[in-house]
Formats: sequence, C-alpha cells, structure tokens
Amino acid sequence: MNMTFFAMLQWPEILGILIVVLILFGAKKLPELARGLGQGIKEFKKATRDVQDDLQRAIDDTEPDSNPPSHHTSSPVEAPPVARSSDAAEGQAEASREAFHEGQDSSSPKV
Repeated sequence: MNMTFFAMLQWPEILGILIVVLILFGAKKLPELARGLGQGIKEFKKATRDVQDDLQRAIDDTEPDSNPPSHHTSSPVEAPPVARSSDAAEGQAEASREAFHEGQDSSSPKV
C-alpha cells in the first residue's frame, strides 16, 4: 500500500473514519479497544528495546581486546586430561542399556 494515501487524509476523512468505528463498536467498547492498542504498542516498544540491548551487548562482548595475544608463547598449553570411566561403571551402564531394551528397568526390584 502506498504511504501517500495516508498522507492525503484530511480532517473530514479522519472524522468520518472515527464515526464509523464508533458506530461499529459502540461507546462502551472504544476505551477497551484503545487500552488494548496502547498495551500492544507498549509491549512492542519494550520488545524492540530488549532486542536492541541484546544486540548492543553482543557487539560489546565481541569487540577485540586492546592487547591481542602474541603469536609467540613461551610454553605450549597442554590439553586437559580426558576422564575415563572405570570398567565396573561401563559394565553397569551396559547392563542398564540391555535391561532397557528388553523392557525391564534394572533399578526396580523384580517381583
């Protein structure tokens, strides 16, 4: 829709639209409609502000540091050791998987 259409509305047209709305919805319903419209606009502005704040925080977090790390380090960084489970724990896990696939729960007592 062309925005020039809305720019060409004059007071008589706006007054006519308001009278039609008043006739369609009634005087009792208009304040309720206006209140709902106001709350909707308020929520939209709040959501927009939240998104802008999140984007600004993300931009601020990703800014490069003032002291970038040097390419030459004095000592290499070692990877942390990988934790391995014991053979007993692996066996118990395997038994639990088998019991599950058989339709039994290994943690509940058998009756």
